[in-house]
Amino acid sequence: MAIIDWDDAYANMAHIDGSEDYPDTWLNRALKYRQQLSANQIQEDIHYGPAPREIMDLILPDESTKGLAVFVHGGYWMRMDKSYWTDLAEGARARGWAVCLPSYTLTPEASIPHITRQVAKAITNAASRIEGPIRLAGHSAGGHLVSRMVCSDSPLDSAVTNRIEHTLSISGLHDLRPLMMTKMNETLQLSETEAHTESAALIRPASSTALTAWVGGGERPEFIRQSKLIAMMWSGLGATTECVVDGHHNHFTVIEDLTLVDSPITNAFIGDR
Repeated sequence: MAIIDWDDAYANMAHIDGSEDYPDTWLNRALKYRQQLSANQIQEDIHYGPAPREIMDLILPDESTKGLAVFVHGGYWMRMDKSYWTDLAEGARARGWAVCLPSYTLTPEASIPHITRQVAKAITNAASRIEGPIRLAGHSAGGHLVSRMVCSDSPLDSAVTNRIEHTLSISGLHDLRPLMMTKMNETLQLSETEAHTESAALIRPASSTALTAWVGGGERPEFIRQSKLIAMMWSGLGATTECVVDGHHNHFTVIEDLTLVDSPITNAFIGDR
């Protein structure tokens, strides 16, 4: 069925009961989690660049570190920051991974290409602090940003990309062209050129890329299409891909099981089960 209302196609909150309560719930849950961590388990507000929002947190395991797991938040590149999502680190942290949660400058102050480069700076900084393999995950706009890290034109240098074992795009946006037809583009300010050059599904994957596109079965059809799209496109271009449609989860509940040590989505993130 053809989409005639692109604003509705991307309107998650309008189609989820009680969605107005989610931001406060996320923020309170993340704050409570941070308060439970010891000084040895968290490093907050590490600057990876000079801009005010070029900061990140590192959540550290109790014993030796298996590698670096990065979670990049969503919010359509124009909302939220790292402080809403700290508790999502627990599944990976409890399994021995150091977890990086970066913030980035939001639109319209920064363009989406600029945000992509900021996330690359954050990952590079975190990779200089934590040895071993790297696992990337991002939700919604964050799914776009981590997918861009493993494109053939990745802003990361080869020393970092060679360490990336797997990328998990959760409800990610991989073809940005439809967003130009939404009211959001008044804030996103995507040009035709940027919509093409920032769409991971329209770019070749880097060599040896492994990517899982994970999406809730109860999400808006456009998000399911976006997840299936990158898996299909990249599988034909040499990447190892999988698309997982996760039960009846909506756009927000789909990430909740990252807090669990042995959930399927945590296993997909860090992959050592």
